[in-house]
Amino acid sequence: MDIATVNALPYEDFVDILGNVVEKCPIITAAVWSGRPFLSLAALEAAISEFIDALPESGKEGILRCHPDLAGRDLQSGSLTRESHEEQAGSGMNALNSGEASRMARLNQEYKERFGFPFVICARMNDKENILRQLSARCQNERAVERACGIEEVKKICHLRLQSIVLTDNKL
Repeated sequence: MDIATVNALPYEDFVDILGNVVEKCPIITAAVWSGRPFLSLAALEAAISEFIDALPESGKEGILRCHPDLAGRDLQSGSLTRESHEEQAGSGMNALNSGEASRMARLNQEYKERFGFPFVICARMNDKENILRQLSARCQNERAVERACGIEEVKKICHLRLQSIVLTDNKL
């Protein structure tokens, strides 16, 4: 669908179609709907980013908490969103050997205990080796730095999810 079609969507359809561009946060899409018409996909993405940036720190942490653990129980049980499942599978999170799985579980737990929210990284831009490396390294960050890193990763995920839904002029 192109941006003109997106702009013409009724509220309910807009939220149904775009509601998971930020994982399990359809309220963000609902909030930016009133900013239509968007001149481009980039303008829609900017509206989402501006909404996120305007949130208090607790709201940003809430967005991070909506993300599942990488290679965690939601992947194992099949309860991930369709988008998260595809992203995690594409980065190899569903194909960890026992040592990698054990390390991932330990680091995920350490990270959540330190920061109070799950580790977020754009899986589509990384492979399992880099994800493990980043998870280990980012466990050393200060809370404010890590919250900002996580939000930037959310924006990368959102960018790729929007691109998979909305045609840009380059795709026409």
